Amino acid sequence: MTGRHAIPVAKANQPEHIGKRIVLHFPGFEPLDAHKHRQRYERSLRKTTTVWGFSADAGPIRGPGSSRYFDVASQGATWCTSSRIHIFDHNDIVEQLNGRPLARRLALGFSSAARVVLGGGAFAYFRHAWRFGLFFVFPFLLVGLAMAASLVIAAYPQWLGLDPWHYPLAIVLAYAFFFSIFLPWSDRFHTLHLFSDWEMAVALARLDRPEVLAWLEDCAASVRAALSGEADEYVISSHSMGSSVAVHVLGMLLEREPELLKGKRVVFVTLGGAVLQCALLRPAEVLRARVGVIARTKEISWLDIQCLTDAVNFYRSKVVALAGHPDAPQAKIAFVRIKHMLSAERYRRIKRDLLRVHRQYVLDSDRRASFDFSLMTAGPLPAVSFANDIRAHMP
Repeated sequence: MTGRHAIPVAKANQPEHIGKRIVLHFPGFEPLDAHKHRQRYERSLRKTTTVWGFSADAGPIRGPGSSRYFDVASQGATWCTSSRIHIFDHNDIVEQLNGRPLARRLALGFSSAARVVLGGGAFAYFRHAWRFGLFFVFPFLLVGLAMAASLVIAAYPQWLGLDPWHYPLAIVLAYAFFFSIFLPWSDRFHTLHLFSDWEMAVALARLDRPEVLAWLEDCAASVRAALSGEADEYVISSHSMGSSVAVHVLGMLLEREPELLKGKRVVFVTLGGAVLQCALLRPAEVLRARVGVIARTKEISWLDIQCLTDAVNFYRSKVVALAGHPDAPQAKIAFVRIKHMLSAERYRRIKRDLLRVHRQYVLDSDRRASFDFSLMTAGPLPAVSFANDIRAHMP
């Protein structure tokens, strides 16, 4: 592997094809539990086997709580690979944040936005990835404009000098506009979901919510147990905000047990990684320190998958350096083109949906491309192979 550091000498004799793999996957901020993540993975795997020409079977979800996993058995003409995929979803937290009364969601969402601005995050977003800066501004600006429009509607009798009996009608019209027209229309942009997303981002930066801390500890215990299993390689994959979660969990374990990964071949893959969403906030000192711990662990090869057409990632940004560790080994960046992964018709359908494009990292492709999540986690090639175009190397 080039661009960061070579695979540890202890692992230089790994087989060309992976026989047994353990995957620890941290999904993004989505309202999906482990069962639904497995169902989506199975659908994507089915498509991947067709595109790449091999067979695979995904077993049922097993294990309690944060220790849920499923097994995948894959086979080609000259290879056979078994993968155990652990899912560390945070659906319980997502449901808790999204299930509160609307007024509370709006108030706490705007409060989180203020914390991001005061914590230096907004300025840093526009400095290092201006499109991510627009992504941050978008939901709050949209709701703010809708609230302003509602106030204008409620005050139209005063502006027009009408009789007092118009005021009740104006209030009813303002209420109907915001709750019956704007909110249903804004669902297509996942606006209120993004309010909760930024609450979670601030919580991961500040580490000031007991339920988040308890959940990170549960994940750490489950990851510690999963890493005790024998495998040819260990893939720690994360998507979107799940990357900040993965950094906290893995960094926490390495702080406590620096020799935890000794003799293991570990690849840390961040997909559309949003580590900097949290790490660029000034209070995120612990998160930034853990980025450094991971980057300096010689058993770990860090692969950062980025895409130009995904506005919800820090394109061409060096996450380790921007987290305050320019002297540490940097993550190897691999660029993908979603347009090259999908059919023209499918790409046209999704290209204007920011969050749908952002999810494509963990979904199936219509054609053979340089990256495929199902192939990386269930196929025969080592995960570090995906730092380059793997099409010429797939048996």
